[in-house]
Amino acid sequence: MANHLRFVGRTVMVQNGNVEAAILAQDGVAEAVRRSRYYEKPSQARRRRAFEACRRVYCAEMARRIAFLARSARQDPWPGC
Repeated sequence: MANHLRFVGRTVMVQNGNVEAAILAQDGVAEAVRRSRYYEKPSQARRRRAFEACRRVYCAEMARRIAFLARSARQDPWPGC
């Protein structure tokens, strides 16, 4: 089930009807090809992977917070005020 969740609710912005390019940009395939053109030093690769991991954690946390604030059936935090 977890593998299929990434396909649910995916929104892709398409310009000029070019769906293939929009999907490739969304998945990061174009960036991977561009990155593999030249040699990447191991220290730069570690730095890039660490940055991407931090960005994934940050984006997941912000999405969790936004979903928490945007939910419709939440209790009143200060009842009686």
